Amino acid sequence: MYLLMIIIFVIGYVFIALEHTFKIDKAASAVLTGVLTWTALVFGKDAILGTELAHGSDLMHYVEESLLEHLGEIGEILFFLLGAMTIVELIDAHQGFRIITDRITTKNRLKLMWMLSIITFFMSAALDNLTTCIVMATLLKKLLDKKEDLWFYGGMMVVAANAGGAWSPIGDVTTIMLWIGGQVTAQNIILTVIIPSIVCMLVPLVILSFTMKGEIEKTSSSQTEIFEGYEIRPFEQKLIFWMGVLGLLFVPVFKNITHLPPYMGILLSLGVLWMTTEIIHRNKPRTDKTAVSVSDVISKIDTPSILFFLGILLAVGSLQTGGQLGAMAVALDNTFGDIYVINTLIGLLSAIVDNVPLVAGAMGMYSLDVYPQDNIFWELLAYTAGTGGSALIIGSAAGVAIMGILKIDFMWYLRRVSLLALVGYFAGILTFYLLHGSTHLPG
Repeated sequence: MYLLMIIIFVIGYVFIALEHTFKIDKAASAVLTGVLTWTALVFGKDAILGTELAHGSDLMHYVEESLLEHLGEIGEILFFLLGAMTIVELIDAHQGFRIITDRITTKNRLKLMWMLSIITFFMSAALDNLTTCIVMATLLKKLLDKKEDLWFYGGMMVVAANAGGAWSPIGDVTTIMLWIGGQVTAQNIILTVIIPSIVCMLVPLVILSFTMKGEIEKTSSSQTEIFEGYEIRPFEQKLIFWMGVLGLLFVPVFKNITHLPPYMGILLSLGVLWMTTEIIHRNKPRTDKTAVSVSDVISKIDTPSILFFLGILLAVGSLQTGGQLGAMAVALDNTFGDIYVINTLIGLLSAIVDNVPLVAGAMGMYSLDVYPQDNIFWELLAYTAGTGGSALIIGSAAGVAIMGILKIDFMWYLRRVSLLALVGYFAGILTFYLLHGSTHLPG
């Protein structure tokens, strides 16, 4: 059953990657993979690695407890995703993004790419890479008309968002883990990782500067929005836009003040925005306010993308519970002796499986007695785990979100964006090495 789980995961991964070839929605493949890996785990529970439990009911109880624990962690991500997507859709329903899109007048492909990448990079550090990609995906749909342009810019936004999230203590779930766990301090991770992260974003952009030519075809909807049956007043447009933006920015502040998880902050922001829209539209005819109410907007949320997310994280959680990820971490530790090799491989593996259990495994392998707070091992881990996922579009939460919203094909991303992402990834590691030198694992 140990090998069967890996086989199921690989087959499911192939169906996700070749979605357009098999003509099967990736969400269906992901959900099926997630359920089947846990099913295989139940039937092979006696072979679970890394547990000292007796056979029988104790192991079954361990599997059930692990599943509930993973569902709790997955639920936090899904509710955060649902809240953020609803806020973004609500801003869009009130034409709020025209405040930005109407000011972006350039049609030059390269200039627009640089502009959006830099915005995404710093926005990701202030919010997080997942929320930023949700916002940027919606903006791109307002700016670009051709599918090829939409996908390529969306792919590069994933690279920029993951690079921007890696150097901020609140920019990526893995940096949050390391920050809360005491492995890094906020000031040190910013100072140590920001330059490699900038290099990670800039190198692909410099390469594109020699190959990207011409002008884009801007979508007509970026200038003229058609809304049947109702009219959005400028006051309503600006109010919902700025409340939405401030609501998203408030999430990390709320987390730092209350220490509650981010999804509570996003639900608080959504609740306030929901109440506001109910108040400003309360005197309008029912037919006019239906299209701008949260109850209507939430029906436009891409539910298959959320189920895709659920399936992928369930499958990875089963491999963590079954001990496969732990065994992989030990194998890395025994085979390689340099932190650059191990962290580079962890980053590349995070493009295939979720970076959260990989970072959790590294945190479990090495205590703060071995690598004290702010050791370059932890800083490098934050960089590689945060940016390595860009190599594949399903390698990060940001990539999964933008893949679902823009319907980006896995194989297309692999052909057009993955190499650029990898070049930036390795350039950032080289920069880190030149700045901080080499350290070997303790003997």
